Amino acid sequence: MQLTTLLLSLFATAATAVPASGSSCPAPTRKFGIMALRSASRIHFAQVGAYQSKMILNLPDEKLNAECTDGVARRDATFYIQDGELYLYGTKDKVQQFFTDRSGMGQGVLQYFNKGETGLGSRFELKGWAVDENDNLTFNGAGLQACPSTTDDSWFVWISGVEKPAGQEGCLPFTARTVTNANPVKCTYSTYSA
Repeated sequence: MQLTTLLLSLFATAATAVPASGSSCPAPTRKFGIMALRSASRIHFAQVGAYQSKMILNLPDEKLNAECTDGVARRDATFYIQDGELYLYGTKDKVQQFFTDRSGMGQGVLQYFNKGETGLGSRFELKGWAVDENDNLTFNGAGLQACPSTTDDSWFVWISGVEKPAGQEGCLPFTARTVTNANPVKCTYSTYSA
């Protein structure tokens, strides 16, 4: 009898110690890398990096210029999504966020900017990023495509939808598979300067 009373008392104490739903701490935001999946192509298994305000595949050695807290040069970038918006994982003093322009003028251009340093026009979209049930990154249901550089072996990433964005030839749609980064490193990535 005393054992039953003791057990019931313990269960009651444990139940009151559990926080009510809505008052618990939010889960940490998932940090991830992106791997391109496009069988029988030069971009299959390529890691997505960031360089001069663009997402890029097959980033060459001479373009490794991100400033990372561990001092190591890297080809891949680390990303996270917050409130449907896509960011590069970096320091709080320089938040880098992605936008796209899917209008007839932008044709799916995909770039990042240093938040707070510039205003965006009305046709630029920030919200709509999600990771689906297969861990693939999409923007409002659209996938990504890569277009080859004319100067080296790298490929620049666009939102899918226009076969030849900005008149570029040889663009390939690909699956943007997200891969959780358990030990992310904060980096500040280069932005385009004219």
